Amino acid sequence: MQVEKKAAEEDRGGGAEAVLSLGSSLSIPICYHSSFGLDDDLFLLEVDDKLLPDFLQNRVSIRGQPDEDAVLCTPSSTYAMKFVGTSNSVFLIPPGDVSTSNCKDSCADGDMNRPVIASVYTVAKGNIELIQVAPRLDKLKNLLRERPYNLDEDLIGDPRQEVGLYSWNDLVQLIQASEEELRTALKSLSALEIDGYWRILDDKSMDDTLDMILRNAVLHDWPLSALKEDSVLSVLEADGFPGTIVSHCLGTHGCKTFVSEGTLCSLDEKQVCLRLAQRVLSKGKMRLENFMEKWEPLSATSGMKPDLKMLEGEVLYEKIGVEDWIRAFSVSSLSSSPAERFATLFQERPKWQWKDLEPYIRDVHVPGLSTEGLLIKYTRRTQPKADAEVIFSAR
Repeated sequence: MQVEKKAAEEDRGGGAEAVLSLGSSLSIPICYHSSFGLDDDLFLLEVDDKLLPDFLQNRVSIRGQPDEDAVLCTPSSTYAMKFVGTSNSVFLIPPGDVSTSNCKDSCADGDMNRPVIASVYTVAKGNIELIQVAPRLDKLKNLLRERPYNLDEDLIGDPRQEVGLYSWNDLVQLIQASEEELRTALKSLSALEIDGYWRILDDKSMDDTLDMILRNAVLHDWPLSALKEDSVLSVLEADGFPGTIVSHCLGTHGCKTFVSEGTLCSLDEKQVCLRLAQRVLSKGKMRLENFMEKWEPLSATSGMKPDLKMLEGEVLYEKIGVEDWIRAFSVSSLSSSPAERFATLFQERPKWQWKDLEPYIRDVHVPGLSTEGLLIKYTRRTQPKADAEVIFSAR
């Protein structure tokens, strides 16, 4: 193509259409548009065909604070935005305007043989590629932990009480995740919406509510596998427990089934026993024997049968002399970033067997990277003997 540096008002009204209609061996003169260079902040965005409908229907948004790398979110996924420069000149040519006065004047003068000239509006320095990534949810955990809900607080009447509280719209603006990913994360964190704000319950409030449910189940001979939600709410609300919190506690420690008579709740043995174990370990590391002496009776009182397998990803064991010790170490406290997750794990313990490591990485999801890929990237494997357990250490 030939480039002529002349004002746009000298062209024949050519534009992108003229360029698109060119044959493979043809050329067209181009010139600088009169507004050339005014929009140097224009970037090309490379979009996969499967994402195009979301763009055309205005279902995408760019999220991130000034100190964060921006991400692009569709309704269900999150994408990193990577700028890729190019050594070639990529001209952006706007659509031609055949109604311009110059074109009319040329036609009126009978100058129909004058070549069409396309105007270059700007030169693209490169394009932005979209790379699907895991949602960035660590910030969500930190925000929700600012103000855990407790049973004694009153949100009414004091505007200062709203400090540290976040509505759905607040979270959408602050968290780099799609709305679908954000809802999934809130559910995994056992968060609930109270008076328009998303909250997590503090441990004491959750423990008190669960204890009251279990005590009344024994008192009223309620089957833990088929609790009638209306009956539970009626009794606990009479004792001063908010119905929303009671219903949330039932859902957190079990599952609900909707039948013609109402809602039935089945408490999950593992979830209940885990909550009771966390309470026992809240005071710190202890001998395994002492832990079991406290955990087993506490669970048995609720009609549950505790098993150490229920605590995978929640506790670590260590041998001190001839004694076995146990302490709390929850996967929920770890970063969702793979690099930070593995760094924390190897700070906690320099060498891991697979049976101990797996519960702490099973929830790490990186688009396009399998668990095996994560292990290759972040760990080093050693095996002292052919029949020995594989040991994972930091790479």
